[in-house]
Amino acid sequence: MKVLLTAPIVGWEELKGELEPIVLEFPSKEEVIEKLKGCIGLIAHLSFPVDRLVIDAGSDLRVIANYAVGYDNIDISYASRRGIYVLNTPDVLTRATAELTWALVFTVARRICEGDRMVRASGFSGWKPDLLLGMELKGKRMGVIGLGRIGSEVARIGMAIGVEVYYYDEIKKEGFRFLPLDELLESCDIITLHLPLTQKTRHILDREKLLMIRPGSILVNTGRGGLIDEKVLVEILKEGRIRAGLDVYEFEPSVPDELKDLDNVVILPHIGSATKRARSLMARLCFDGIRKVLKGGVPDNLVNREILT
Repeated sequence: MKVLLTAPIVGWEELKGELEPIVLEFPSKEEVIEKLKGCIGLIAHLSFPVDRLVIDAGSDLRVIANYAVGYDNIDISYASRRGIYVLNTPDVLTRATAELTWALVFTVARRICEGDRMVRASGFSGWKPDLLLGMELKGKRMGVIGLGRIGSEVARIGMAIGVEVYYYDEIKKEGFRFLPLDELLESCDIITLHLPLTQKTRHILDREKLLMIRPGSILVNTGRGGLIDEKVLVEILKEGRIRAGLDVYEFEPSVPDELKDLDNVVILPHIGSATKRARSLMARLCFDGIRKVLKGGVPDNLVNREILT
């Protein structure tokens, strides 16, 4: 039984023997369509679009495992109509992504990348009382947009270090302080995004919302690039109204050239879950989930549970 992988993920070799893995390195859609013939499983990375054309090419497909917690790259409804199980990798990357969120907050707040560039360019001429003054975080107000697994972990870390944490989410959560979105944007010093990307959440921070963020605040996005109107964000950053830390982009892997020259934004190459532990556990969830489906079971990380009814 053949399983196609769109990237050489950690530990893929263990599939040999019981299954026949076909490992591609970030292939084109056309290449995947060609190679999917006869495959019962597909392990896809987040930036690979598993649309109708791809799903139809896999006439023998029984399971699609997304090597990510998000799954906006997959046509879930069509996979369900085809009776194909769709899996993701929840929980195991929560801490890694939350820690990267805070790494960006600290980096932006204390202007670490600016200092690094200054020293590398031989611009450091000694201590000065006004050199690269940043933001101290204790007592600051933080707004967490999306209080799922990752957002909740970000909030808990914030409370542990003395940050005043609020959240916005359509689902109210006990143990955390809720604010309407507009009030959160207008009142918080730090804003982080952790929502899934859906038709409803796309551009949840559009021009109107982005302009509500008070000057000098920090905006961090480790969720999905499409949550923010990137064109407007670039305008606001160029004006110097706010500072930002970004790990994701609206048209990934494309990153606006304007961002690369700005000192008030830190840009990373989508590494939220990039720890050895998280990536290994993500692979484990994919492998174990596929095995369970093939044995007639129902994995805990099944996304489209409607196919069970």
